[in-house]
Amino acid sequence: MKKKKLKFMKLFSSIIVVFLLIFLAYYFYTTYESIDITPKYEITRTDSTINLETVENALEKSESISDMLERVSQSVVGISKIKSHSNSIFSNGSISELGLGTGIVVSSNGYILSNSHVTGEKYSTCYVTLENGYTYEGSVVWSDFDLDLSITKIDANNLSYATIGDSSKAKTGESVYAIGNPIGYEFRRTITSGIISATNRTIRIEENDDVYYMTDLLQTDASINPGNSGGPLILPSGEVIGVNTVKITSAEGIGFAVPINVIKPVLEKFINENTFEEAFLGIYAYDKQVVPYISSNSNFDSGIYVVYIDANSPAISSGIQVGDIITSIDGYSMSTMLELKEYIYSKSPGDSVSINISRGYITKTFNIVLGSK
Repeated sequence: MKKKKLKFMKLFSSIIVVFLLIFLAYYFYTTYESIDITPKYEITRTDSTINLETVENALEKSESISDMLERVSQSVVGISKIKSHSNSIFSNGSISELGLGTGIVVSSNGYILSNSHVTGEKYSTCYVTLENGYTYEGSVVWSDFDLDLSITKIDANNLSYATIGDSSKAKTGESVYAIGNPIGYEFRRTITSGIISATNRTIRIEENDDVYYMTDLLQTDASINPGNSGGPLILPSGEVIGVNTVKITSAEGIGFAVPINVIKPVLEKFINENTFEEAFLGIYAYDKQVVPYISSNSNFDSGIYVVYIDANSPAISSGIQVGDIITSIDGYSMSTMLELKEYIYSKSPGDSVSINISRGYITKTFNIVLGSK
């Protein structure tokens, strides 16, 4: 009896062990099936792929910017008031005498945009050296020293020219590039980069015992040195949004460019019609950022403050007075002097404009027939 009981216990134990082994095998099998065994390196590889794509995109962007800058550089010229000894930049002695300033080719038929202080006044002569090294005598066909902008014509065709952008869309923090001939022509077409540090900047300039203000400028930290004047300020798209003009010599990384929009109407007429007859209003005004410098009693939210009326201008007999705030012209709101100039440049002598002003609590409208400058 005891032997039978012992055999039964052994058989029962064996059965228990078998069931236990089966259970354990099933448990580990199902648990193993439910575990995510995707190797960790695949996640790393996925991340690496993203990073590689980002790097590749950055490289492609960098390459496209390099191509853009190379293309735009072909439209950047050296400008001097000194005549070259030769049409080749490889001639002895000619390099140092050229490129004291910079210009931008803006049409295939030889119109060059630059600064007034680089080229000189209207009807003066300067010398323009192209990217290929050839030098041309240039005739200044238009100049505005208040804006420090000028247009010069050379007798050349089929030139590479820059694309003009829209400076009104310029945003603080945007990347920009400057191209110019800093210090001298030996460093011709130097490219510097930076950002738009600010828009609508005003700077006070003292010169020959006179004080005047340059307003509504684009501020950049792209390096601008003597000789860069007249060169382009460029967006990564390759569009020119400004003409480099001055820098603050007492500080690093503070340079300025005149927004390109103000000169667009003038360029369009020269390029399309080979002539430009400038309409004359005879009013000079400052925006609200400048007015505190000249009048502590004036306070206004919008418009431009009239500070000067030419005695020989159409505006002198209109009734407009110094101290008036011009709020609009022909229904277009005005907030900067550059906007006023841009609009008048789009007109022709003999055109009539309607100017709305505020004078204290009074508002008035004046109709003025533009003269010829």
